[in-house]
Amino acid sequence: MRHEPRSGCAINAAVEALGDRWSLIVLRDVIFGGRRHFRDLLANSDEAIASNILSSRLKALVAGGLLTHEDAGRGRRGTYSLTEAGIQTVPIMVALGSWGLRHRPTTPELTIRAQLLEEGGPPLWENLMDELREAHLGIPRPDPGRPRASQLLQEAYEHVLATSTT
Repeated sequence: MRHEPRSGCAINAAVEALGDRWSLIVLRDVIFGGRRHFRDLLANSDEAIASNILSSRLKALVAGGLLTHEDAGRGRRGTYSLTEAGIQTVPIMVALGSWGLRHRPTTPELTIRAQLLEEGGPPLWENLMDELREAHLGIPRPDPGRPRASQLLQEAYEHVLATSTT
């Protein structure tokens, strides 16, 4: 991954860090799927990412400062964690999901989270980012009594899944 963008344009710099579709999918799975290990990311990929592509993207995301990797040693699972820069991609993911809802064919079970995040707006995004900071950076949530955004999103997904199969 390049450390210097091709130009001084902020959009170009962001696209160079995030513009690869697989990088965004890996970040999505870490952020919304809670997947933090290589095997989990590989086995649970809805898009069937190849192991060599996943390995390459994880290395690039670590090099780009969006993820960190804690090597657990030989034969043990290393853990990937979001950095603050990775956590701050949540609003970008919401914007992409909102655009996808309007302009691309989707399925109810895979878009319910995007709908809720769009409807919940910045307060819901901040709640989710606070949860991610707690899980990945060890920073306690400012309001631990507040319902978890991740739980709301998961319950909505499970509800849509249950009603679509009946």
